Amino acid sequence: MCTVEHYYWRCKQCGAKRDGTPRIRFFACPKGPAMDACTGANHVDKITDEEPCETCRHNSSIARRGAEMSIRWAWDLYAQADNNCPTADRDLYRQLDRFLRDRGLFLRPNRHDLEDVKREWQACAAVYPLRFAEALCTWQARLLDKRWRHAHGFRRGEHCSSSNMGPLARMLYSAYGLVLSGLVLLAHPQDAEAGVTRRVSNEYPTAPNGRERISLNGDWRFSRFASNPDSLSYDVMKEWIFPTGNQFVVTGTQHTRPSGTPPGSNVTYVQASFDDSDWEAVNLPHDWAIKGPFNAPGIPNSMGALPINGVGWYRRNLVIDSADADKSIFLDIDGAMSNAAVWLNGELVGGWPYGYASFRLDLTPYVKVGDNMLAIRLDNPLNFSRWYPGAGLYRNVWLVKVDQTHVGQFGTYITTPAVSAESADLDLTVEIENKRNVSREVDVVTDVYVLDTATGRAGGDVVATFPQTTTSAMASSRHTVNASTTIANPLLWGPPPEQEPNMYVAITKLLADGEVIDVYETPFGIRSVTYDGDKGISINGKLVRIQGTNNHHDLGSLGAAFHLRAAERQLELLQELGCNALRMSHNPPATELLDLADRFGFLVQDEIFDVWRRQKISDDYHLYFEDWHEQDLRSFIRRDRNHPSIISWSYGNEIVEQTEDSGGAMAEELHAMVKAEDPTRKSGAAMNRAQAGSRFADAGDVVGLNYQGEGHGESFNSAFPSFRAAYPEKVILSTESSSAVSTRGTYIFPVTPANHSNVGVQDGGNAGVDPENLLVSAYELYAVSWGASPDKVFGMQDKHPYVAGEFVWTGWDYIGEPTPYDTEARSSYFGIIDLAGFKKDRFYLYQARWRPDLHDPLSYYPSQSAHILPHWTWPDRVGEVTPVHVFSSADEAELFVNGESAGRLQREPSNYRFRWDDITYEPGELRVVTYKDGAEWAVDTRKTVGDAAKLTMTADHTTISADGHDLSFISVAVVDENGDTVPEASDSITFSISGPGEIVSTDNGNPGDFTEFPSLTRKAFSGLALAIVRSEAGASGEITVSAEADGLEGAQVVLQST
Repeated sequence: MCTVEHYYWRCKQCGAKRDGTPRIRFFACPKGPAMDACTGANHVDKITDEEPCETCRHNSSIARRGAEMSIRWAWDLYAQADNNCPTADRDLYRQLDRFLRDRGLFLRPNRHDLEDVKREWQACAAVYPLRFAEALCTWQARLLDKRWRHAHGFRRGEHCSSSNMGPLARMLYSAYGLVLSGLVLLAHPQDAEAGVTRRVSNEYPTAPNGRERISLNGDWRFSRFASNPDSLSYDVMKEWIFPTGNQFVVTGTQHTRPSGTPPGSNVTYVQASFDDSDWEAVNLPHDWAIKGPFNAPGIPNSMGALPINGVGWYRRNLVIDSADADKSIFLDIDGAMSNAAVWLNGELVGGWPYGYASFRLDLTPYVKVGDNMLAIRLDNPLNFSRWYPGAGLYRNVWLVKVDQTHVGQFGTYITTPAVSAESADLDLTVEIENKRNVSREVDVVTDVYVLDTATGRAGGDVVATFPQTTTSAMASSRHTVNASTTIANPLLWGPPPEQEPNMYVAITKLLADGEVIDVYETPFGIRSVTYDGDKGISINGKLVRIQGTNNHHDLGSLGAAFHLRAAERQLELLQELGCNALRMSHNPPATELLDLADRFGFLVQDEIFDVWRRQKISDDYHLYFEDWHEQDLRSFIRRDRNHPSIISWSYGNEIVEQTEDSGGAMAEELHAMVKAEDPTRKSGAAMNRAQAGSRFADAGDVVGLNYQGEGHGESFNSAFPSFRAAYPEKVILSTESSSAVSTRGTYIFPVTPANHSNVGVQDGGNAGVDPENLLVSAYELYAVSWGASPDKVFGMQDKHPYVAGEFVWTGWDYIGEPTPYDTEARSSYFGIIDLAGFKKDRFYLYQARWRPDLHDPLSYYPSQSAHILPHWTWPDRVGEVTPVHVFSSADEAELFVNGESAGRLQREPSNYRFRWDDITYEPGELRVVTYKDGAEWAVDTRKTVGDAAKLTMTADHTTISADGHDLSFISVAVVDENGDTVPEASDSITFSISGPGEIVSTDNGNPGDFTEFPSLTRKAFSGLALAIVRSEAGASGEITVSAEADGLEGAQVVLQST
């Protein structure tokens, strides 16, 4: 096989470019068709040559057009595949499709038309060239792996060759290496010399006492006490734990540890001699409350009615090697809910009260060579949160071992003061901490690489270097050094699909006497952010309308314990929705969630406080604000400020004192702290009562309005104009909008004729609600009294085009705050997606608004641009009026009921809902045909389904890592004989599992279901249920998950743990 290449050279040192001449290349694998021994590198020749740049003589080259021709050749080969491929090939295709979906590359799994696949893959490669290339590389490696092939249908001992593959499989196997090489070169031209292999060089010898960061998530013992077992409390310990935050006290008072015996020294749980063998064995992250039971005494439904309260003790042994005796030893806790206090070997080390803070403790004075006993105490009062906070060590915990002279905690800060397509200026600040009692001369060397987001590691050669700095690190002090550099032709970070979220990593090395004593990595992105009061927010000069959602930190039935795959799944669905921004309401998120936001390309408003000095509930953060707000705020900013996804900070949400002068004074103080820590971003507080021109509103440089823009409830009195008049230069955002409520798949009659209704307060007090079953209508017209329907919000946003966008309350349902059933249900009704991860009808309403061109066959998302509601199976409503609504961005829509037209409607501006409110129900089929610019646009149907006959199961991942953390989310549907979901099915489903995995929780998205989350029996809700499977650490093999229900045919799904 051969292709003609046209290419040009580009110097990666100076950016100079010159054309090359065409050449012919041949492709063949020297290992032959039986390719077990082929590494893939032999499959495609390197397509670049070293040649000195005519401008600066630097040796570098890039054959971009050659890569483009290689991709074209691969698609031509693809077209040779048999469209009627055999079953084995279809399975192989589905495996690839699922594999790409798992990496955020959204393809269509339900079609095999070659031209459709070709267009979609080309579009996917264009939008995410690097991610697409890396995914193909990994998948090709799987094909070359015997264990993977055997697990996916190849017979034992077979080679993966043309003799045992169908035509599609042969094509996929032979073409991927070629496609990969072209895509990698297109995505990262500066890596052309290295081909697919990327290198990270190290010129310096590394000292034996370099940095180690070790997970402490395993092998804990835990016990919860409903009442205080040890007479300890925050008031008793606060003077002792204050010094933990001294590093972040700039304007306040530094704290000195009191003299005498610290509290807790006589508590048996901190002693190494205590026998904890009858305590529960747990791994972190751990949420002690999520297993239930519900209706915990004293816990309100607003907090999920789960047992979050009480004192929890965690214990773990640490072994310190003699080689570490001269190191600094730190404990890094990413999140502990709440009032954390830590002891090592019976001595109080320190603590931190805010449950959402990430903090560090210096174990060095207390540690010894050999065994060490680490004990952590947490204490949650009954009434300290407005939503479900979780409980326990719910985020990751790390042990850091490093030379006593090292880069400090959150010790680097990279800014990009000037950014263009041609170059980017980088400024770097490095904080060096010297724990030694003598000064030390240190060299600081920082190189910049492209970040391989698939591995989280540096890739390729150095793309920029900061000038080396030599400094004297004074004894027992912190010292900062600064440097600047420039990157030519930078790969910019920006939100997809118009831009790509490219990432870099700066690797900082500290050297003493020529040896590397510390290595510190800083992922970052290069982008510019422009805030314009007239236009809104631009990234890299391109206007981006904020299509955002608020999200609390729980992960549904998994609780507050952070799971990377669960968070990734949430972002995948939000991105499919068309969401491009996240507001971290109302607390610092897990750092891994920000990593995902960087990788996916979401914009983020990072938020820290829900209360200041004035309480919202009795035991909330107001008890700690005076003592800890500076430490919490500064550490939060320093932790997160290198994330390119963050475009603004929020230092408060609906603060009680926002209308008072004291609130304005505190807003000014907090805003000044934010600016001191990060002068590159805007900040403010989300306001629901503050007036334009008030001291509170004046303090911020971005205006965030909660519900005031669209007008509360039935009111259309908007606050947008007054804030616009007061602050014409400031960006205005709806930091919370809508607060619509619904339960998935449930429709309640009659339906309001308006485009908005306050839930439950009209039509005799039952508007859109079914109090007996704790349901809210899914016609998506009903909102809480302070909120508005999506339809109303769209109209008010469009009426005021200077508004930069919105953050909807909320993207996902969450545990707690079950309005309108505040004292009866256990989770919220606000989400566009329900607690189990199933899409509500509202999903398609926002999708029509946020992705109006969804029909585009080149879209990298699954395509659907018309959505009918309700379902059409109403045996008790024959002859009754049953309104039919369609969500679409089309210009016109025509509805057919059993083939008869019910009328063709035109869409009004800012409206994405077509309504036929006088349809009389009769069994059969609904069909809508939509039109745009006079041409047919999209079609959707609903039909009457039969009785429940069987279950079906679908896993979002059929292959999971055997690391004890990876998850597969398995959806179960109750279907009729034709495989159509029975829309009101509520059959009780029993799950079972065999193999190296466990079912950690089940759910169905029903806010009124009080079955405990770990239960293996779960009723279907609106025909669906969910089981979450976690792998067993270190155990590979098949995992079989089964579902059964009385009177129905059961189902199974097989997962592979590798």
